[in-house]
Amino acid sequence: MQLKTVFDDGEKIPKKYTCDGDDISPELLISDVPKEAKSLTLIVDDPDAPVGTFTHWVLYNLPADTIKIEENIQAAEILSNGAMHGVTNFNRIGYGGPCPPWGTHRYFFKLYAIDMVLNLPKRATKKQVEAAIKGHIVEEVELIGLYSRK
Repeated sequence: MQLKTVFDDGEKIPKKYTCDGDDISPELLISDVPKEAKSLTLIVDDPDAPVGTFTHWVLYNLPADTIKIEENIQAAEILSNGAMHGVTNFNRIGYGGPCPPWGTHRYFFKLYAIDMVLNLPKRATKKQVEAAIKGHIVEEVELIGLYSRK
């Protein structure tokens, strides 16, 4: 399984996708999803946050045949394709861009191929999603972006 976006693994996240820019989600391209997958889950978090790992985006029940997540995806509880947004550490749904208080932080874009569609309520937390996918991950891939404020 592959995950690609506007920046390469280990490279700087463009300002447009951060709190210093438009704070919109980047386009994500997905390929080589295993045939056994029934859905996809995306979690984006920052393990370098001063309060511990900070969750920036939770998106679950993406159809397994998803090949692209559009830029500036709508912050709706349920998207037109059936995918559902979870609650982030910003205490809201949808993408929240990098906004580190100091230094360079790492942002992990983790995509999971799941062997089931998750039976979770709207606005599930990262903790609920991680508990639900445990034992059901067919494959996972991650892409790390870096960001520091000027």
